[in-house]
Amino acid sequence: MAEEKQLSMAEVRKTIASSLGAAFGFVIALVWSNVVLGGLALTGAPLTAPKDVTSLVIGIVVALALTVFMIVLIIVMGRWGGKA
Repeated sequence: MAEEKQLSMAEVRKTIASSLGAAFGFVIALVWSNVVLGGLALTGAPLTAPKDVTSLVIGIVVALALTVFMIVLIIVMGRWGGKA
């Protein structure tokens, strides 16, 4: 009879932390995508994005703030997932 493998709490935490880290990274990528598209729109590229400098600056500030916040969450989740 095959041995049954039991999941430890550390394995579950590590898996959850990895998944949340990937999700937070995806959110960061989506925000920066909008900022880059906004910058391209200011150069005259035919894209749907902010049409003035103020909107672009607001987008950059939001993207930076969200990036810092998500990186902190990634670190916290990584430490939580690494607990034995």
